[in-house]
Amino acid sequence: MRAQVQFIEGELSLIHIPLHLYPYFIQPILRLLLLSEDTHDRETIGQVPREPWMSVHRFLNISITPLECSLVCPRQLAQELFASHLERLGPLGDEASISADDYMVIQVDGDGLDAGRRVVELTSPLAMAGISIFFITTYFADYILVPTRSKGQVVRALEERGFVFEKHTEAFINQNHEHQYCRQRSHSSTSSLTITNKTDNNSDKLSETPPPPPPSNLDELQWQTFSLLRRQNVAPSVDPSIRLIQCAGRKDTGRDGLSAHMLRLRLGLVKCLAQQPRFLSLSLTDTEPASLLLEKELVQHFTSDDGRDEDGLLGTRQDVLVPIILDLRRLPLELTGISW
Repeated sequence: MRAQVQFIEGELSLIHIPLHLYPYFIQPILRLLLLSEDTHDRETIGQVPREPWMSVHRFLNISITPLECSLVCPRQLAQELFASHLERLGPLGDEASISADDYMVIQVDGDGLDAGRRVVELTSPLAMAGISIFFITTYFADYILVPTRSKGQVVRALEERGFVFEKHTEAFINQNHEHQYCRQRSHSSTSSLTITNKTDNNSDKLSETPPPPPPSNLDELQWQTFSLLRRQNVAPSVDPSIRLIQCAGRKDTGRDGLSAHMLRLRLGLVKCLAQQPRFLSLSLTDTEPASLLLEKELVQHFTSDDGRDEDGLLGTRQDVLVPIILDLRRLPLELTGISW
């Protein structure tokens, strides 16, 4: 059993949209979802993508939770579709934000390791090195977003924890699955992306507070993290009425590049996003089919019009998940900690 880490190159932006502004952003969100990467060429806007729909983004995530809407997309598309939209909204647009820093994606695969173990094995050394991250679990793999400027620190932190770069796979491999930072868990976890708004007064005060000395071990890191959450009155909340399933689209294509399943998936996503769901997380990459974490009741949007065909989504409908939510919007974006 081993964890494998690959860097997905690309300049990504993190976009934060408060829920009450979501209706103002539905148009750029749908354009981001449906158009090809040459959206910046104004002559192509509104045209059908020339490439297979789900393969045009190296990495894209659209997440809607009870706290906010957040997106991860290429910097170029963030500027083309959202920066200009923020300007047109005037003062109202000040409540939304696009990250100043660029981010890159680390793809994590682990043969024989559950998602919880992969989280601890990868996030612990990065947090110990003072690197802020965002963690996203999908149907096929796990992804860690880190500031592009921190890539050198990431490589050093992984090498110090026993990861070795293999040229034939172009990935970092940790052969030692009994590493001291790994702790086995019996259940996997799914984290939705949360992007903080640093304009909050409490956040400004917290940013001015001198940071504690770097932790020397995992137990000290956990203690510092949960102490901070207690001081900021951050407590987990659960809404039992939100029942989620994790599923994925199919990779098969028709002769024209778009199969019936893919067209149904695209239409279903448009229906879900148009109604502002309480919880939905969509991840697209250029190597895997679409991955979805959504409310179980939204699956009906992916069935055929006559209702006779199956919804075309991979994954069981029996394993229902209930999200545990931490509201971290009062904390600075650059804070580090431990993911569970």
